[in-house]
Amino acid sequence: MKLAYLDCFSGIAGDMFLAALLDAQLIPAQLLSEKLSQLGLGPISPISVHTERVMRQGIAATHLRFEADFDSHNHRRWSEIRTLIEKSSLTPAEKAHAIAIFSALAQAEAKIHNVTEEAVLFHELGALDSICDIVGAAVAIESLQIDRWYASKINLGSGTVEAAHGRLPVPAPATLELLKDFPVYSSGIETELTTPTGAALLKYLSPEFAMPSARWHQIGYGAGTKDLPQPNVLRVLIGESVTDFEQDETVVIETEVDDMSPELFPYVQQKLFEHGAKSVGAQNILMKKGRPGLLVRVLCDAVVVDKLCEILFRETTTLGAIYYSVKRKKLARKVIEVQTQYGRVRVKLGMFGSEIINIAPEYEDCKKLAEERGVAFKEIYRAATEAASRSL
Repeated sequence: MKLAYLDCFSGIAGDMFLAALLDAQLIPAQLLSEKLSQLGLGPISPISVHTERVMRQGIAATHLRFEADFDSHNHRRWSEIRTLIEKSSLTPAEKAHAIAIFSALAQAEAKIHNVTEEAVLFHELGALDSICDIVGAAVAIESLQIDRWYASKINLGSGTVEAAHGRLPVPAPATLELLKDFPVYSSGIETELTTPTGAALLKYLSPEFAMPSARWHQIGYGAGTKDLPQPNVLRVLIGESVTDFEQDETVVIETEVDDMSPELFPYVQQKLFEHGAKSVGAQNILMKKGRPGLLVRVLCDAVVVDKLCEILFRETTTLGAIYYSVKRKKLARKVIEVQTQYGRVRVKLGMFGSEIINIAPEYEDCKKLAEERGVAFKEIYRAATEAASRSL
C-alpha cells in the first residue's frame, strides 16, 4: 500500500506542497507547466514553473514560483474559477480534485463572510499563484495515486497577516474554519505558517494524524519564502506500508449512567461527534442496587479528551469518567468518488494489503442525494456500492 506523510512542523502552503513533491522527484516541473497552461487563465502564452534550491536553517529545499506573461493578480469569483477548471483539458479526475479543494475553500469563505458559495470572491486565492497551487496539487494527487495520506500536527503560526480584507489574525479565519477538529498548535513564531490553500489541501486529503509503520523511499523538502528561526519547509515522505493492518494509538473514555432519560443520548452522541469523537457507543449494564444503566464508551484522540469529558459532564447526569490509551489495529482505508445515476458519492474502501474487503458508501452523501432526488436511501446506497465495485 502506497503511503504519504506530510510533516507540517512549519505549517503547510500550496506552493510548499508542490515544491516538496518536486524536490522528491515525484512529479516533473514540465508536467505541471503543461497542465497549468491548459487552464485558459490568460492569452496563449504558457505558465512556467520555476524551481531553485535554497537553504532554510541548514536544510536544503526546493522553492517554487509560477511565471506568466499576463496580469496574474485578478480577483475571481468561485463560479468563474470552477468554469475555468471545467472547460480546461485536464482529465476528469484532475478536475474533480481541483474543484473539491476549491469548493472547501468556498464553503469556508462563504460561512465567514455570510454569503452564498456562488457569491464568494477570492482575492489572494483568485490570483495566478493560488489557482496554480491548487490545480497543480490536483494534478499531483492524481499522478501519485496515494492509497493513504498521513500528517503530523499542524503548526499554524501566530500574529497577524495583511489581506485584501485588512489585517487578519493568524491563523486566518478561513484556515481555522477548514481545520476544525484537526490537531493544531503554534510554536510561537509570529507569522502565517499554514495558509488557507494549505488548509484546504489537508481538508481534502483527510489524513490520519499519526506516523504509520512504513518504509520511506522518497523524501522531499518544499521551502516557504520567508526565513524563520526554524526551517521553513514542508517535509513529504512517500513509501509503502510494512503491514497489512494499520496501527495507531487512541483514547477510550468511559462513563456509567443510570439516572438519565434515554431520549437524551442521541443528542449527547451528536455533540460528541461534532467535537472530535471517532465513535460513540452505549451498552446496557446493571449498576449498583440492580439498577439498569448505560455504559457510554467514546473513542477519540488525546487532544480532545478534555472537551469530550466536558460534554459528558454538561449533557449527561454522570459525575465522573475514566479514560485510558489503547492501541488500535484497523484496515487501511481509501476513499474514492463514484458517479451514480443520482449523483456523485464518496465510498470508503477497507484494504487488507492490496485486497479490498469492505465497500461502504458515505452515509451523508447518500442521505443528501436521497433527500434531493426523492429516492429511497437504500437505492442510493446500492447504486453507489455497485458503481464502486465496477470501478475496481
